Amino acid sequence: MTQVMHCKAHVSRQLAKHVWEVSVTLPAETQFAAGQYLMVVMGERDKRPFSIASAPTAHKEWLLHIGAPPDNSYATEVLDTVKATGELTIEAPAGDAFFKADRKGDTVLIAGGTGFSYTYSILQKLLTDGLDKPVYFYWGAKSADDLYLHSQLEALAEQHPLFTYHPVVEDASADWAYGIGLVHHEVIAQQKNLSECQIYMAGRFEMVRVIRDDFTARDVPLENMHGDALAFI
Repeated sequence: MTQVMHCKAHVSRQLAKHVWEVSVTLPAETQFAAGQYLMVVMGERDKRPFSIASAPTAHKEWLLHIGAPPDNSYATEVLDTVKATGELTIEAPAGDAFFKADRKGDTVLIAGGTGFSYTYSILQKLLTDGLDKPVYFYWGAKSADDLYLHSQLEALAEQHPLFTYHPVVEDASADWAYGIGLVHHEVIAQQKNLSECQIYMAGRFEMVRVIRDDFTARDVPLENMHGDALAFI
């Protein structure tokens, strides 16, 4: 059940050129499921969703990854509020596309840009619980500089044999050793039994729409695809 909370908030670090990590301190411990989000209440009819990037074991302090380029007033206004007041009013937890452990099949996580925060929360839950089947993480971005936790994911892949990390960029440098192009094309190329996987995805609505359409054309059941954007496209 969602509740409205008045929270302390601060920018804890800059993750990339236009991406900041925001720490939100709740007035009381509150549980959420991996993959849920909060709504930042900017006005009575102005509530803006941001995925909770933390592991679901975090009950008092939640982290957000806010992508706020200068032309994105939707996000920059939230960031400006944090910087100016040190507070946010939120409504949480929200979202039905959270991780469901009872689903059969391997897990495929697909993130575009700061959609990473949604999939990262799920990944942290999976690794904390212990992996008993493969997990594949695909993170797409314009350039390698936008993959702000790239080295951390590489390290996790080294530590966990059942976890595989696949970064994909559209603009690659000459020494880039990973995927190039659209992130879901990399998924299609590598996952031979995609219709049997549980797929969690987050990013811009147009990206999620294209992924859904391309996957359904390849006989991936809609019930195997999870993401809050799917309810709006």
